[in-house]
Amino acid sequence: MTSTIRVLLIDDHALFRSGVRLLLQRQPGVEVVAEASDALEGIKRAKELVPDIILLDLHMPGMSGLDAITLLREEVPQSHIIMLTVSEDSEDLTRALRAGAAGYLIKNIDAQVFVDALRRVMDGESVISNEMTARLVASLRQPRIDIPADHTEKLTPRECDILGELALGMSNKEIARKLDLAESTVKIHLQSILRKLELSNRVQAAIYAVEHGMGGARK
Repeated sequence: MTSTIRVLLIDDHALFRSGVRLLLQRQPGVEVVAEASDALEGIKRAKELVPDIILLDLHMPGMSGLDAITLLREEVPQSHIIMLTVSEDSEDLTRALRAGAAGYLIKNIDAQVFVDALRRVMDGESVISNEMTARLVASLRQPRIDIPADHTEKLTPRECDILGELALGMSNKEIARKLDLAESTVKIHLQSILRKLELSNRVQAAIYAVEHGMGGARK
């Protein structure tokens, strides 16, 4: 029996929160356990309830969603954070992913795509609105002064292969098929990669791989 996905919604617009709650209440296996109108209240509720998914707005009065990600990662590291915002700024996107968000969705997203995204995050995937994917790639191609230190020497050859495929945006299933591995084995390798590189999720790992010129398995 599949467990219920418990969701915390943090957004300063009451009408928008009501709409999201109504949408999710209609979905089997999804429960909105609480709402918050600002980041500080949201962090408090997250600590109390430890939800599976936190839907977080970017621009709110007081503490911004970007600042809240860091605190939420410290207080409830087991919760998956998805930014749900109107911002299509590539810098907001990359900052959110670097801070540890598991996804970045634009508020004009189709309802069914939105619900599917929540389930994908629970399966260990990362979700980014289609219109933001090209912006993410473009931003990663720009010279940066804050590229993480290269610690790829800590990785095994197979982990480097998997990290390279992750940089191409491949899912666990696609990586497993291409490298002739079990999907469960890919997941184990990804956990090891995140631990060794001290990263929070697969999005950060993909960013790391792109910035270090990795992109495809060894021949």
